[in-house]
Amino acid sequence: MRITFSLITILIFFSCTNINKALKSKDAGYKLRMAEQYYAKKKYTLAQQLYEDVIPYYRGTPEFEDVYYKYAYTAYYMKDYLNAENLFRTYLEAFPKSTRAEEIDYMRAYTFFKQSPKAELDQTNTIKAIGEMQEFIDTHPGSTRIKDATEIIDISRKKLEVKDSKAALLYFEIGQFRAASVAFNALLNTYPDSQRSDEYKYMSIKSFYQFAQLSIEEKKGERYEQVIAESADFLERFPQSSFLKEVEQYLSLSQNHLKNITNEPSKTPA
Repeated sequence: MRITFSLITILIFFSCTNINKALKSKDAGYKLRMAEQYYAKKKYTLAQQLYEDVIPYYRGTPEFEDVYYKYAYTAYYMKDYLNAENLFRTYLEAFPKSTRAEEIDYMRAYTFFKQSPKAELDQTNTIKAIGEMQEFIDTHPGSTRIKDATEIIDISRKKLEVKDSKAALLYFEIGQFRAASVAFNALLNTYPDSQRSDEYKYMSIKSFYQFAQLSIEEKKGERYEQVIAESADFLERFPQSSFLKEVEQYLSLSQNHLKNITNEPSKTPA
């Protein structure tokens, strides 16, 4: 155990000595060679420091593109995706006709996907990833990366769907039934190919039924009529749904409520 610890200490010492020597050196060629060594060994933090130092010396030279290419990737490999996006974008601006331009354009879009948080949080980067990947597909129609870009769009849209469905369910749980019905209908329109379409339609009906129940007497009739219409639409669109019995129940209840409202004697003053 002591030998192992001592060996690690020695290695760290020499590593620090080497990087300090390279950073203090005035020889740009030596710095670049050391940066390449660190990059090859996946010591990206050390490589990045040296690439930053040599970039001014190599700007405008044939080596500059490769230096900047690896410099941009150090940020990506260090999971500094915000900085990586900026560096990939700058690379494209500097080398728009590079043979690596398609790769870097994809990677720039991919950094937004890597910054996409879990569904409960703000999804700005998820939305950005969808837009950037779609732009990549439109810009590079023959790219071998189109399949990957399409998959990322699908994954990102599913994450947005999860977030939106949780928001709709929250409206229902706190008793905001009209807002819940609107939100579940919005899910149907925004994600028409969702495997949960029948569930969203069912929850919209369930929410609006609760809203009708709580409405003032003058409004109940028209709102039960809407539940009836939406239930009939559900039965036509989703005849094999697992929510069929529940929807039929809301249809029957609404029809009975509407019948009772219609049969109530009008209250006229004596």
